[in-house]
Amino acid sequence: MGSFFKKSADTFKPATRQYYKYVPFSRLWSLYAAVFCLFAVTGFFGDMLSLGHMPYAIAILNAVWSGLVALMYLHIGTRLSPRYFIGATLLQVPIWVGFGLTVSLLTTHFHLQPVSTASGIHFAAIVMLVLVIVSYMLFIRFLRGEGREAFRVRNELELAHGIQQTLVPPIELRTANFELYGRSDPSDKVGGDLVDALLLEDGSTVAYIADIAGHGLQAGILMGMLKTAVRTVLLDARPVQPGMVLPVLMDRLNRVLPGVKEPQMYATFAGFNLEPDGSVFYALAAHPPILHYRANAAKERAREISVEQFPLGLLPVTGFSSESTTMASGDILIAVTDGILEACNGVEEEFGLDRLQNVIAAHATGSLPVLADAILSAARAFGKQADDQTLLLIRRL
Repeated sequence: MGSFFKKSADTFKPATRQYYKYVPFSRLWSLYAAVFCLFAVTGFFGDMLSLGHMPYAIAILNAVWSGLVALMYLHIGTRLSPRYFIGATLLQVPIWVGFGLTVSLLTTHFHLQPVSTASGIHFAAIVMLVLVIVSYMLFIRFLRGEGREAFRVRNELELAHGIQQTLVPPIELRTANFELYGRSDPSDKVGGDLVDALLLEDGSTVAYIADIAGHGLQAGILMGMLKTAVRTVLLDARPVQPGMVLPVLMDRLNRVLPGVKEPQMYATFAGFNLEPDGSVFYALAAHPPILHYRANAAKERAREISVEQFPLGLLPVTGFSSESTTMASGDILIAVTDGILEACNGVEEEFGLDRLQNVIAAHATGSLPVLADAILSAARAFGKQADDQTLLLIRRL
């Protein structure tokens, strides 16, 4: 199930090469006109190669035809699949054969005569200059429009990042039995990672880490809704057995989220219920494994804890469950999002659990903030941060 629900940024957003496919034509018309004018120049350039003898009407028709062919390629590049380039290239021969026949028929029907070299070259040179100037002006207009749009998007992203930092501040909490530290470092995109901890009236603590599939404002908004829903459920919940706190919470979230999100969006979840007597309950929903570092077995690798359950908000399923584990003094539970595990180096190799294990073993005796810094620094040194990087650390006192 983990591989099935592994999130990919390409799943929920268009690839970079397809960006203009989703841009309204009202923003693209100046680009189309600029390309038409630029490549229409080649029609008059052909006239100059023939020493300007081409009749004026034919020279203009040749320029228009050249511009239209260029527009065909531009339209494929901005609106259609790249495979259409093959068909367009194969059509070049019949297109220009048809153009040649058309020119021959027009010349015969209208008795078009060649013009003098001086007049033809003079005419072609002036029109070429005008077309280049107009093309330049249209490109400038297009770039200015895209610049305004980029500035607007940047302002929205800055606003969204500010909201994200307000909703997901660093978590530092200490109880009689546990020490908690959580942190989320956003990428340059607006994401939906969330880490939170809440001390309940009965003395127990619920801490969790969640990751909304996808990027952008939708993911950020859904992340805020998820945090609000979690706190509402926990603060208004009736007393239940410790082992049922997380299953009840996950069931409520799974029923609430579908009504406030796009159909393809969902949330992975890793939650912990820390009881006053020191007992620990955990639950996972399509989230990467939790790592349990044992202080009394420091030379051993941290134990991976994985539970196969559906993500929240994707399917109308029930029956979420939690498990219990025992933590000795100094033990640490580590939960991270895939922004850390899937950080890739230059050869597309992921940071992964093995490297995470090594960092934990080297820094587990230090403070939790120091351990968190070490994990995040190692992931970023390994590969560029392409997603929000979020972690939650819980140490038994």
